[in-house]
Amino acid sequence: MSTRRPLALHWKILIGFALGVIIGIAIDRFWTPATWASLGVNDPQSFMAPKSGEAFATGKGAEANQDASFVARSVRFVSNANTFIGQLFFQSLRFIAVPVVFCSLIVGVASLGDIKRLGRIGVKTLAYFAITGAVAITLGLVIANVAEPGKRISPEKRAELLIEYESRVAESVTRTLDVPSIWQQLISMIPANPFQALATAQMLQVIFFSIAIGLGLTMITRAKAEPVLQFFDTLTDVIVKLVGIVMHLAPYAVFCLVTQALVNMGTDMLVGLVYYVLTVVLGLGLVLAVIYPLLLRTMAGVGYRRFFRAMSPAMLTAFSSSSSSATLPVTIACASKRLGVSERITSFVCPLGATVNMDGTAMYQGIAAMFIAQMYVGDLSIAQQLTIVLTALLASIGTPGIPGAGVVMLVIVLESVGIPTQGIAIILGVDRLLDMLRTVVNVAGDSTAAAIVAKSEGELESEAEVARRLADDPDVG
Repeated sequence: MSTRRPLALHWKILIGFALGVIIGIAIDRFWTPATWASLGVNDPQSFMAPKSGEAFATGKGAEANQDASFVARSVRFVSNANTFIGQLFFQSLRFIAVPVVFCSLIVGVASLGDIKRLGRIGVKTLAYFAITGAVAITLGLVIANVAEPGKRISPEKRAELLIEYESRVAESVTRTLDVPSIWQQLISMIPANPFQALATAQMLQVIFFSIAIGLGLTMITRAKAEPVLQFFDTLTDVIVKLVGIVMHLAPYAVFCLVTQALVNMGTDMLVGLVYYVLTVVLGLGLVLAVIYPLLLRTMAGVGYRRFFRAMSPAMLTAFSSSSSSATLPVTIACASKRLGVSERITSFVCPLGATVNMDGTAMYQGIAAMFIAQMYVGDLSIAQQLTIVLTALLASIGTPGIPGAGVVMLVIVLESVGIPTQGIAIILGVDRLLDMLRTVVNVAGDSTAAAIVAKSEGELESEAEVARRLADDPDVG
Protein backbone atom coordinates (compact mmCIF):
# COMPACT_ATOMS: atom_id res chain seq x y z
CA MET A 1 0.00 0.00 0.00
CA SER A 2 1.62 3.22 -1.15
CA THR A 3 1.47 6.39 0.87
CA ARG A 4 0.72 9.68 -0.80
CA ARG A 5 3.64 12.10 -0.87
CA PRO A 6 2.73 15.41 0.81
CA LEU A 7 2.29 18.43 -1.42
CA ALA A 8 5.61 20.21 -2.00
CA LEU A 9 6.13 23.56 -0.28
CA HIS A 10 6.36 25.56 -3.50
CA TRP A 11 2.97 24.25 -4.62
CA LYS A 12 1.44 25.22 -1.29
CA ILE A 13 2.92 28.72 -1.64
CA LEU A 14 1.62 29.00 -5.21
CA ILE A 15 -1.87 28.01 -4.06
CA GLY A 16 -1.73 30.60 -1.29
CA PHE A 17 -0.53 33.21 -3.75
CA ALA A 18 -3.27 32.43 -6.28
CA LEU A 19 -6.00 32.54 -3.64
CA GLY A 20 -4.59 35.83 -2.34
CA VAL A 21 -4.73 37.38 -5.82
CA ILE A 22 -8.29 36.21 -6.43
CA ILE A 23 -9.63 37.32 -3.06
CA GLY A 24 -7.65 40.57 -3.04
CA ILE A 25 -8.99 41.63 -6.45
CA ALA A 26 -12.52 40.54 -5.52
CA ILE A 27 -12.48 42.63 -2.34
CA ASP A 28 -11.04 45.63 -4.15
CA ARG A 29 -13.66 45.48 -6.90
CA PHE A 30 -16.79 44.50 -5.01
CA TRP A 31 -16.38 45.74 -1.43
CA THR A 32 -17.52 49.34 -1.83
CA PRO A 33 -18.46 52.21 0.54
CA ALA A 34 -22.06 51.13 0.00
CA THR A 35 -21.16 47.73 1.43
CA TRP A 36 -19.74 49.37 4.54
CA ALA A 37 -22.80 51.62 4.86
CA SER A 38 -25.07 48.57 4.80
CA LEU A 39 -23.07 47.21 7.74
CA GLY A 40 -23.46 50.43 9.74
CA VAL A 41 -19.97 51.82 9.06
CA ASN A 42 -19.85 55.45 7.89
CA ASP A 43 -16.08 55.97 8.12
CA PRO A 44 -14.37 52.74 6.97
CA GLN A 45 -10.85 54.16 7.15
CA SER A 46 -11.05 55.12 10.81
CA PHE A 47 -13.09 52.00 11.62
CA MET A 48 -10.38 49.72 10.25
CA ALA A 49 -7.41 51.65 11.69
CA PRO A 50 -5.97 49.68 14.65
CA LYS A 51 -5.01 51.31 17.91
CA SER A 52 -1.29 51.59 18.49
CA GLY A 53 0.17 48.54 20.16
CA GLU A 54 -2.86 46.29 19.78
CA ALA A 55 -2.84 43.33 17.40
CA PHE A 56 -6.61 43.01 17.28
CA ALA A 57 -7.72 46.56 18.06
CA THR A 58 -11.20 47.95 18.07
CA GLY A 59 -10.14 50.83 15.86
CA LYS A 60 -9.60 54.56 16.33
CA GLY A 61 -12.93 55.40 14.79
CA ALA A 62 -15.01 53.01 16.87
CA GLU A 63 -16.85 55.90 18.52
CA ALA A 64 -17.79 57.32 15.14
CA ASN A 65 -19.13 53.95 14.00
CA GLN A 66 -21.31 52.92 16.92
CA ASP A 67 -23.88 51.36 14.57
CA ALA A 68 -21.34 48.93 13.10
CA SER A 69 -22.87 45.47 12.88
CA PHE A 70 -21.45 42.22 14.16
CA VAL A 71 -20.49 41.35 10.58
CA ALA A 72 -18.51 44.59 10.22
CA ARG A 73 -16.65 43.92 13.46
CA SER A 74 -15.95 40.36 12.32
CA VAL A 75 -14.54 41.68 9.05
CA ARG A 76 -12.25 44.00 11.01
CA PHE A 77 -11.10 41.11 13.18
CA VAL A 78 -10.33 38.97 10.12
CA SER A 79 -8.46 41.89 8.52
CA ASN A 80 -6.36 42.40 11.65
CA ALA A 81 -5.69 38.66 11.89
CA ASN A 82 -4.65 38.69 8.22
CA THR A 83 -2.22 41.54 8.92
CA PHE A 84 -0.92 39.76 12.02
CA ILE A 85 -0.09 36.54 10.16
CA GLY A 86 1.74 38.42 7.40
CA GLN A 87 3.71 40.48 9.91
CA LEU A 88 4.49 37.41 12.01
CA PHE A 89 6.05 35.68 9.02
CA PHE A 90 7.95 38.78 7.94
CA GLN A 91 9.22 39.43 11.47
CA SER A 92 10.30 35.79 11.81
CA LEU A 93 12.40 36.11 8.66
CA ARG A 94 13.93 39.34 9.93
CA PHE A 95 14.68 37.59 13.23
CA ILE A 96 16.68 34.95 11.36
CA ALA A 97 18.30 37.20 8.72
CA VAL A 98 21.15 38.71 10.77
CA PRO A 99 22.21 35.46 12.51
CA VAL A 100 22.19 33.56 9.23
CA VAL A 101 24.34 36.20 7.50
CA PHE A 102 26.75 36.46 10.42
CA CYS A 103 27.23 32.75 11.05
CA SER A 104 27.12 31.47 7.48
CA LEU A 105 29.49 34.15 6.15
CA ILE A 106 32.06 33.39 8.86
CA VAL A 107 31.88 29.69 7.98
CA GLY A 108 31.92 30.43 4.26
CA VAL A 109 35.02 32.65 4.40
CA ALA A 110 36.90 30.43 6.86
CA SER A 111 36.06 27.30 4.86
CA LEU A 112 37.65 28.74 1.73
CA GLY A 113 40.97 27.85 3.32
CA ASP A 114 43.18 30.76 2.29
CA ILE A 115 43.03 34.42 1.40
CA LYS A 116 43.97 33.79 -2.24
CA ARG A 117 40.95 31.55 -2.74
CA LEU A 118 38.70 34.10 -1.02
CA GLY A 119 40.04 36.80 -3.30
CA ARG A 120 39.41 34.66 -6.39
CA ILE A 121 35.83 33.89 -5.41
CA GLY A 122 35.24 37.51 -4.36
CA VAL A 123 36.45 38.84 -7.71
CA LYS A 124 34.25 36.37 -9.60
CA THR A 125 31.22 37.31 -7.52
CA LEU A 126 31.65 41.08 -7.76
CA ALA A 127 32.41 40.88 -11.49
CA TYR A 128 29.19 38.95 -12.05
CA PHE A 129 27.21 41.48 -10.00
CA ALA A 130 28.63 44.45 -11.93
CA ILE A 131 28.16 42.93 -15.39
CA THR A 132 24.61 41.64 -14.88
CA GLY A 133 23.60 44.92 -13.23
CA ALA A 134 24.85 46.96 -16.18
CA VAL A 135 23.17 44.57 -18.63
CA ALA A 136 19.85 44.81 -16.75
CA ILE A 137 19.87 48.62 -16.75
CA THR A 138 20.84 48.82 -20.42
CA LEU A 139 18.13 46.35 -21.40
CA GLY A 140 15.60 48.38 -19.44
CA LEU A 141 16.59 51.59 -21.24
CA VAL A 142 16.33 49.89 -24.63
CA ILE A 143 12.84 48.61 -23.86
CA ALA A 144 11.76 52.02 -22.54
CA ASN A 145 13.07 53.74 -25.69
CA VAL A 146 11.11 51.38 -27.91
CA ALA A 147 7.87 51.24 -25.92
CA GLU A 148 7.86 54.94 -24.88
CA PRO A 149 5.43 54.35 -21.98
CA GLY A 150 5.76 57.94 -20.70
CA LYS A 151 4.11 59.32 -23.82
CA ARG A 152 0.93 57.31 -23.23
CA ILE A 153 -0.25 58.99 -20.01
CA SER A 154 -2.81 61.71 -20.58
CA PRO A 155 -2.14 65.18 -19.08
CA GLU A 156 -5.36 64.90 -17.04
CA LYS A 157 -4.32 61.58 -15.45
CA ARG A 158 -0.83 62.94 -14.83
CA ALA A 159 -2.22 65.93 -12.91
CA GLU A 160 -4.52 63.69 -10.87
CA LEU A 161 -1.67 61.42 -9.80
CA LEU A 162 0.60 64.36 -8.98
CA ILE A 163 -1.97 65.77 -6.57
CA GLU A 164 -2.62 62.41 -4.91
CA TYR A 165 1.03 61.52 -4.22
CA GLU A 166 2.67 64.94 -3.89
CA SER A 167 3.42 64.59 -0.16
CA ARG A 168 5.04 61.17 -0.58
CA VAL A 169 7.35 62.52 -3.28
CA ALA A 170 8.45 65.33 -0.97
CA GLU A 171 9.22 62.74 1.70
CA SER A 172 11.34 60.68 -0.72
CA VAL A 173 13.29 63.77 -1.82
CA THR A 174 13.93 64.67 1.82
CA ARG A 175 15.17 61.17 2.61
CA THR A 176 17.79 61.37 -0.15
CA LEU A 177 19.51 64.14 1.81
CA ASP A 178 20.50 61.44 4.29
CA VAL A 179 21.93 59.12 1.61
CA PRO A 180 25.75 59.11 1.99
CA SER A 181 28.17 59.40 -0.90
CA ILE A 182 29.90 56.31 -2.25
CA TRP A 183 33.02 57.20 -0.25
CA GLN A 184 31.01 57.60 2.93
CA GLN A 185 29.32 54.28 2.27
CA LEU A 186 32.70 52.57 1.92
CA ILE A 187 33.91 54.05 5.21
CA SER A 188 30.64 53.24 6.98
CA MET A 189 31.06 49.56 6.05
CA ILE A 190 33.59 49.34 8.90
CA PRO A 191 31.57 49.27 12.12
CA ALA A 192 32.77 51.36 15.06
CA ASN A 193 30.88 48.90 17.26
CA PRO A 194 30.34 45.54 15.53
CA PHE A 195 27.87 44.38 18.17
CA GLN A 196 25.75 47.47 17.60
CA ALA A 197 25.80 46.64 13.89
CA LEU A 198 24.45 43.18 14.73
CA ALA A 199 21.79 44.62 17.03
CA THR A 200 20.58 47.21 14.50
CA ALA A 201 20.87 44.93 11.43
CA GLN A 202 23.32 47.15 9.52
CA MET A 203 23.90 44.50 6.87
CA LEU A 204 26.98 45.95 5.16
CA GLN A 205 28.68 46.29 8.55
CA VAL A 206 27.58 42.78 9.55
CA ILE A 207 29.06 41.44 6.31
CA PHE A 208 32.34 43.28 6.90
CA PHE A 209 32.51 42.00 10.50
CA SER A 210 31.77 38.43 9.39
CA ILE A 211 34.37 38.49 6.61
CA ALA A 212 36.95 39.94 9.01
CA ILE A 213 36.36 37.13 11.53
CA GLY A 214 36.44 34.52 8.77
CA LEU A 215 39.74 35.94 7.49
CA GLY A 216 41.15 35.91 11.00
CA LEU A 217 40.22 32.25 11.38
CA THR A 218 42.16 31.38 8.21
CA MET A 219 45.26 33.15 9.55
CA ILE A 220 45.60 31.18 12.80
CA THR A 221 46.42 27.53 13.21
CA ARG A 222 43.74 25.04 12.25
CA ALA A 223 43.76 23.54 15.74
CA LYS A 224 42.84 26.87 17.31
CA ALA A 225 40.33 27.84 14.63
CA GLU A 226 38.48 24.51 14.52
CA PRO A 227 36.40 24.92 17.75
CA VAL A 228 35.22 28.39 16.71
CA LEU A 229 34.48 27.26 13.17
CA GLN A 230 32.61 24.20 14.46
CA PHE A 231 30.51 26.44 16.73
CA PHE A 232 29.41 28.74 13.91
CA ASP A 233 28.92 25.80 11.53
CA THR A 234 26.61 24.11 14.04
CA LEU A 235 24.78 27.37 14.70
CA THR A 236 24.28 27.77 10.94
CA ASP A 237 22.69 24.31 10.79
CA VAL A 238 20.40 25.26 13.68
CA ILE A 239 19.32 28.43 11.89
CA VAL A 240 18.63 26.49 8.68
CA LYS A 241 16.34 24.22 10.69
CA LEU A 242 14.57 27.31 12.04
CA VAL A 243 14.08 28.47 8.46
CA GLY A 244 12.36 25.16 7.76
CA ILE A 245 10.00 25.74 10.67
CA VAL A 246 9.21 29.31 9.60
CA MET A 247 8.57 28.17 6.02
CA HIS A 248 5.66 26.03 7.19
CA LEU A 249 3.87 29.34 7.72
CA ALA A 250 4.82 30.62 4.26
CA PRO A 251 1.70 29.53 2.28
CA TYR A 252 -0.62 31.26 4.75
CA ALA A 253 1.60 34.34 5.03
CA VAL A 254 1.85 34.69 1.25
CA PHE A 255 -1.93 34.53 1.01
CA CYS A 256 -2.30 37.25 3.68
CA LEU A 257 0.41 39.53 2.31
CA VAL A 258 -0.76 39.34 -1.31
CA THR A 259 -4.41 39.86 -0.35
CA GLN A 260 -3.53 42.89 1.74
CA ALA A 261 -1.30 44.38 -0.97
CA LEU A 262 -4.01 44.16 -3.63
CA VAL A 263 -6.72 45.53 -1.35
CA ASN A 264 -4.58 48.46 -0.25
CA MET A 265 -3.18 49.24 -3.69
CA GLY A 266 -6.39 48.88 -5.64
CA THR A 267 -6.61 48.05 -9.35
CA ASP A 268 -7.97 51.33 -10.74
CA MET A 269 -4.51 52.90 -10.80
CA LEU A 270 -3.22 50.09 -13.01
CA VAL A 271 -5.46 51.19 -15.88
CA GLY A 272 -3.78 54.57 -16.38
CA LEU A 273 -0.28 53.14 -15.90
CA VAL A 274 -0.69 49.90 -17.81
CA TYR A 275 1.99 50.74 -20.40
CA TYR A 276 4.53 51.60 -17.73
CA VAL A 277 3.69 48.45 -15.74
CA LEU A 278 3.93 46.26 -18.84
CA THR A 279 7.27 47.83 -19.80
CA VAL A 280 8.77 47.07 -16.38
CA VAL A 281 7.24 43.59 -16.30
CA LEU A 282 8.63 42.87 -19.79
CA GLY A 283 12.11 43.95 -18.75
CA LEU A 284 12.08 41.99 -15.50
CA GLY A 285 10.59 39.00 -17.32
CA LEU A 286 13.40 38.98 -19.90
CA VAL A 287 16.03 39.02 -17.16
CA LEU A 288 14.29 36.27 -15.19
CA ALA A 289 13.20 34.02 -18.04
CA VAL A 290 15.94 34.60 -20.65
CA ILE A 291 19.16 36.12 -19.30
CA TYR A 292 19.43 34.13 -16.06
CA PRO A 293 18.52 30.76 -17.64
CA LEU A 294 21.01 31.45 -20.44
CA LEU A 295 23.77 32.21 -17.94
CA LEU A 296 22.86 29.17 -15.85
CA ARG A 297 22.85 26.83 -18.84
CA THR A 298 26.10 28.07 -20.40
CA MET A 299 28.12 28.81 -17.25
CA ALA A 300 26.74 26.39 -14.65
CA GLY A 301 25.10 23.58 -16.63
CA VAL A 302 21.85 24.12 -14.73
CA GLY A 303 18.58 23.84 -16.65
CA TYR A 304 15.68 26.26 -16.52
CA ARG A 305 13.32 23.79 -14.84
CA ARG A 306 15.82 22.68 -12.22
CA PHE A 307 16.66 26.24 -11.17
CA PHE A 308 13.12 27.56 -10.84
CA ARG A 309 11.87 24.42 -9.13
CA ALA A 310 14.68 24.70 -6.58
CA MET A 311 14.41 28.46 -5.98
CA SER A 312 10.61 28.89 -6.23
CA PRO A 313 10.06 29.07 -2.43
CA ALA A 314 12.63 31.88 -2.16
CA MET A 315 11.24 33.77 -5.15
CA LEU A 316 7.66 33.50 -3.91
CA THR A 317 8.77 34.66 -0.47
CA ALA A 318 10.56 37.58 -2.15
CA PHE A 319 7.39 38.46 -4.03
CA SER A 320 5.24 38.52 -0.93
CA SER A 321 7.73 40.29 1.36
CA SER A 322 9.33 42.71 -1.17
CA SER A 323 12.56 42.34 0.80
CA SER A 324 15.79 40.66 -0.30
CA SER A 325 17.14 40.85 3.25
CA ALA A 326 14.09 39.23 4.81
CA THR A 327 14.13 36.52 2.14
CA LEU A 328 17.85 35.82 2.62
CA PRO A 329 17.46 32.84 5.01
CA VAL A 330 15.12 31.17 2.51
CA THR A 331 17.46 32.03 -0.40
CA ILE A 332 20.40 30.41 1.36
CA ALA A 333 18.40 27.32 2.32
CA CYS A 334 17.04 26.84 -1.21
CA ALA A 335 20.39 27.44 -2.93
CA SER A 336 22.27 24.99 -0.72
CA LYS A 337 19.65 22.31 -0.04
CA ARG A 338 17.54 22.36 -3.21
CA LEU A 339 19.84 23.74 -5.94
CA GLY A 340 22.97 21.96 -4.73
CA VAL A 341 25.38 24.87 -4.22
CA SER A 342 27.97 24.15 -1.54
CA GLU A 343 27.28 25.81 1.78
CA ARG A 344 30.52 27.77 1.80
CA ILE A 345 29.80 29.31 -1.61
CA THR A 346 26.17 29.98 -0.73
CA SER A 347 27.06 31.52 2.62
CA PHE A 348 29.46 33.94 0.92
CA VAL A 349 27.67 34.88 -2.31
CA CYS A 350 24.04 35.14 -1.18
CA PRO A 351 24.51 37.49 1.81
CA LEU A 352 26.77 39.70 -0.30
CA GLY A 353 24.26 39.63 -3.17
CA ALA A 354 21.34 40.57 -0.91
CA THR A 355 23.21 43.79 -0.12
CA VAL A 356 24.92 44.82 -3.37
CA ASN A 357 23.35 42.81 -6.21
CA MET A 358 20.03 44.41 -7.23
CA ASP A 359 19.50 43.70 -10.93
CA GLY A 360 15.72 44.07 -10.68
CA THR A 361 15.97 47.35 -8.79
CA ALA A 362 18.58 48.71 -11.21
CA MET A 363 16.43 47.88 -14.24
CA TYR A 364 13.35 49.39 -12.60
CA GLN A 365 15.21 52.62 -11.89
CA GLY A 366 16.35 52.88 -15.50
CA ILE A 367 12.86 52.31 -16.92
CA ALA A 368 11.23 54.60 -14.35
CA ALA A 369 13.70 57.38 -15.16
CA MET A 370 12.98 57.06 -18.87
CA PHE A 371 9.22 56.95 -18.24
CA ILE A 372 9.27 60.17 -16.21
CA ALA A 373 11.65 61.85 -18.66
CA GLN A 374 9.35 61.06 -21.59
CA MET A 375 6.47 62.73 -19.76
CA TYR A 376 8.30 65.91 -18.80
CA VAL A 377 11.43 66.53 -20.88
CA GLY A 378 11.10 64.25 -23.90
CA ASP A 379 13.76 61.86 -25.16
CA LEU A 380 17.14 61.75 -23.42
CA SER A 381 20.52 61.90 -25.17
CA ILE A 382 22.92 58.95 -25.25
CA ALA A 383 25.17 60.74 -22.73
CA GLN A 384 22.24 61.20 -20.34
CA GLN A 385 21.25 57.55 -20.69
CA LEU A 386 24.84 56.44 -19.99
CA THR A 387 24.70 58.60 -16.86
CA ILE A 388 21.53 56.78 -15.84
CA VAL A 389 23.28 53.41 -16.33
CA LEU A 390 26.17 54.39 -14.07
CA THR A 391 24.05 56.16 -11.45
CA ALA A 392 21.40 53.43 -11.31
CA LEU A 393 24.11 50.77 -10.92
CA LEU A 394 25.69 52.63 -8.01
CA ALA A 395 22.30 53.46 -6.50
CA SER A 396 21.20 49.82 -6.68
CA ILE A 397 24.35 48.83 -4.76
CA GLY A 398 23.41 51.28 -2.03
CA THR A 399 19.75 50.27 -1.94
CA PRO A 400 18.75 48.53 1.30
CA GLY A 401 17.03 45.17 0.79
CA ILE A 402 13.75 46.42 2.28
CA PRO A 403 10.34 47.25 0.76
CA GLY A 404 10.10 50.60 -1.03
CA ALA A 405 13.77 51.61 -0.76
CA GLY A 406 14.11 51.70 -4.55
CA VAL A 407 11.84 54.75 -4.77
CA VAL A 408 14.14 56.77 -2.51
CA MET A 409 17.21 55.82 -4.55
CA LEU A 410 15.31 56.69 -7.74
CA VAL A 411 15.44 60.36 -6.69
CA ILE A 412 19.23 60.22 -7.01
CA VAL A 413 18.97 58.73 -10.51
CA LEU A 414 16.50 61.40 -11.66
CA GLU A 415 18.54 64.27 -10.27
CA SER A 416 21.69 62.99 -11.99
CA VAL A 417 20.19 63.90 -15.40
CA GLY A 418 17.89 66.76 -14.37
CA ILE A 419 14.55 64.91 -14.54
CA PRO A 420 11.80 66.44 -12.34
CA THR A 421 11.55 64.37 -9.17
CA GLN A 422 7.85 65.16 -8.78
CA GLY A 423 7.31 62.68 -11.59
CA ILE A 424 7.79 59.91 -9.03
CA ALA A 425 4.24 60.67 -7.95
CA ILE A 426 3.01 59.17 -11.24
CA ILE A 427 4.42 55.73 -10.44
CA LEU A 428 3.82 55.46 -6.69
CA GLY A 429 0.36 53.99 -7.19
CA VAL A 430 1.83 50.82 -8.70
CA ASP A 431 5.22 50.79 -7.00
CA ARG A 432 4.17 48.18 -4.45
CA LEU A 433 3.37 45.66 -7.18
CA LEU A 434 6.58 46.40 -9.08
CA ASP A 435 8.58 46.29 -5.85
CA MET A 436 7.37 42.73 -5.36
CA LEU A 437 8.37 41.78 -8.90
CA ARG A 438 11.81 43.38 -8.89
CA THR A 439 12.62 41.70 -5.55
CA VAL A 440 11.99 38.33 -7.22
CA VAL A 441 14.59 39.23 -9.86
CA ASN A 442 17.03 40.42 -7.18
CA VAL A 443 16.78 37.12 -5.30
CA ALA A 444 16.99 35.05 -8.50
CA GLY A 445 20.13 36.99 -9.45
CA ASP A 446 21.79 36.18 -6.14
CA SER A 447 21.13 32.45 -6.47
CA THR A 448 22.20 32.49 -10.14
CA ALA A 449 25.50 34.02 -9.08
CA ALA A 450 25.91 31.39 -6.38
CA ALA A 451 25.37 28.56 -8.88
CA ILE A 452 27.79 30.02 -11.44
CA VAL A 453 30.54 30.67 -8.89
CA ALA A 454 30.03 27.21 -7.36
CA LYS A 455 30.33 25.55 -10.78
CA SER A 456 33.56 27.40 -11.49
CA GLU A 457 34.94 26.13 -8.17
CA GLY A 458 33.68 22.57 -8.64
CA GLU A 459 31.21 22.91 -5.76
CA LEU A 460 27.84 22.43 -7.47
CA GLU A 461 26.02 19.12 -7.09
CA SER A 462 24.44 17.41 -10.06
CA GLU A 463 20.66 17.17 -10.31
CA ALA A 464 20.82 13.45 -9.48
CA GLU A 465 22.89 14.11 -6.36
CA VAL A 466 20.41 16.75 -5.19
CA ALA A 467 17.48 14.40 -5.80
CA ARG A 468 19.08 11.62 -3.73
CA ARG A 469 19.82 13.98 -0.86
CA LEU A 470 16.31 15.48 -0.89
CA ALA A 471 14.81 12.01 -0.75
CA ASP A 472 16.67 11.43 2.52
CA ASP A 473 15.82 14.84 4.04
CA PRO A 474 12.06 15.34 4.58
CA ASP A 475 12.61 18.77 6.14
CA VAL A 476 13.72 20.27 2.81
CA GLY A 477 11.41 21.38 0.08
